[in-house]
Amino acid sequence: MNYKIFKIAGLAMAATLCFSSCTKNFEDINKNPYGSTDDELAADFALVPALLQQAQRSIYLYQPAPTFQLQQNLLSDIYSGYMMSPTPFGGNINNITYSFVDGWINTTFSTGYTNVMNPCYKVAGFTKGKVEDSYAMSLIIKVEAMHRTSDIFGPIIYSKYNTPNADGSIDYDSQKDVYYTFFEELKTAIDILTPLADKPSAALFTKSDLVYGGNYKQWLQFANTLRLRLALRIVNVDQAKAKLEGEAALANAGGLLQTYKDNFTVDIGTTTHPLNTICGSWGDILMGAPMGTYLGGYNDPRLPLYFKKAVDPVVKDKYIGIRNGINIDGKARYADYSKLVDLPGKLQLVTAAEAWFLKAEAAARGWAGAGNAQTNYETGIQTSFNQYALGSASTYYNNATSLPAEYIDPKAMTAGQNDIKKGSQYLSTITIKWEEGATFDKKLERIITQKWIANFPEGQEAWSEFRRTGYPKLFPVVVNNSGGKVSTTDFVRRAPFPSNEYSTNGAGVAKAVTTLSEPKDVGGTHLWWDPKK
Repeated sequence: MNYKIFKIAGLAMAATLCFSSCTKNFEDINKNPYGSTDDELAADFALVPALLQQAQRSIYLYQPAPTFQLQQNLLSDIYSGYMMSPTPFGGNINNITYSFVDGWINTTFSTGYTNVMNPCYKVAGFTKGKVEDSYAMSLIIKVEAMHRTSDIFGPIIYSKYNTPNADGSIDYDSQKDVYYTFFEELKTAIDILTPLADKPSAALFTKSDLVYGGNYKQWLQFANTLRLRLALRIVNVDQAKAKLEGEAALANAGGLLQTYKDNFTVDIGTTTHPLNTICGSWGDILMGAPMGTYLGGYNDPRLPLYFKKAVDPVVKDKYIGIRNGINIDGKARYADYSKLVDLPGKLQLVTAAEAWFLKAEAAARGWAGAGNAQTNYETGIQTSFNQYALGSASTYYNNATSLPAEYIDPKAMTAGQNDIKKGSQYLSTITIKWEEGATFDKKLERIITQKWIANFPEGQEAWSEFRRTGYPKLFPVVVNNSGGKVSTTDFVRRAPFPSNEYSTNGAGVAKAVTTLSEPKDVGGTHLWWDPKK
């Protein structure tokens, strides 16, 4: 893969569109706090909105759907327990059964660089020191996108992007180093946006924003929430740094995301949500079994807002998903299990509910500024209910008896092979109601389980949190085609680097592998923030 600056397809067209739509606003843009000149704007800044919009729509790639399917859906969405495919791709030898398809993984690896890293890199070059608000936006988007790539592979090319060595190779950052850079960049963005929080936004910033319509305060809240998310991500391996960054996020005057109206959801207009295509048109993704057991067992009112009832005669009118990594002889076997509901033209990446659950965990850990864990936990649930107009969540979060339901698959190729019954170590016994006297581990399981439910359908974050915490409890694969590279009971921990990296940047990727927790570029190797227990 070539890490010199990519020539983005369609950039010339984007430039033309920007010039035609932006030049009439140059006077307004010039009134931003940084006093850019018309000549500067005409030379570089007309591209900024197109580049930043492309980056926002590509964090979770909005189109084409086949690329998104490989970027995330046939990897993180499935490993998260949210979804499962009824289609036995490659004779059932694929990512789902832990036999990584190299071409799929290459798309997973490259999409963030081509569609987000490169445009953000360009915007930073145009705006740093000149139009600092847009520079801050580019940093936040870049961190949001590339921490996802790091959470899949571990080490990534980041600080040395577009800086080749004499031999043409590009150095990776270790995951620890790249996370430290994420924190530095978020601090820079937060420091820029904090004094702007209550001011009207510049026209260039507004034109670039597909989430908040140019609202500085909401971007600041998002950056603080992202900082807290990443702080908790590293808490098992670097407690001092985690606490430092987390408390800084909590102390910022802008605060975290508060209500569902603050959710970081990217507007894709009339474009069909990629999951609608993959589930509805293609039938290649359906409900994952754990979603049915948790939502069904809890009698969660979000269940019919996430999924449709099955139409298969054997399970008709039930909400039932497919267990991950099982024997599947053909698509028809499970094609009529529960489908996802049609999603709107917005890509949900970070919710205010998540912010409250992050705050709940921070409080349970005793971090300054986090408030009360129970209050945060219950507010997180209520915020998710508000998002779906479900009214008061009080009865739900005071439920001390309901448990996740058993999973019984009446269409398994071998009877009982896919079932998860009461007493199984993989079936959670966690209830919903907060217990102040419970152990920290029980509190953590409650927080993460409810965060997992509220964050649907964003599988990348759900998979990362499952690896970090072990929660919610998920079901191991039945069929493991990894050849011993991934433990069935330890689950998949990362994706290996694609062969294209070895062929085009062999020296770089070889060094990157030495920074892993063990020098094995396999799916069973734990990431830096995910130390083996």
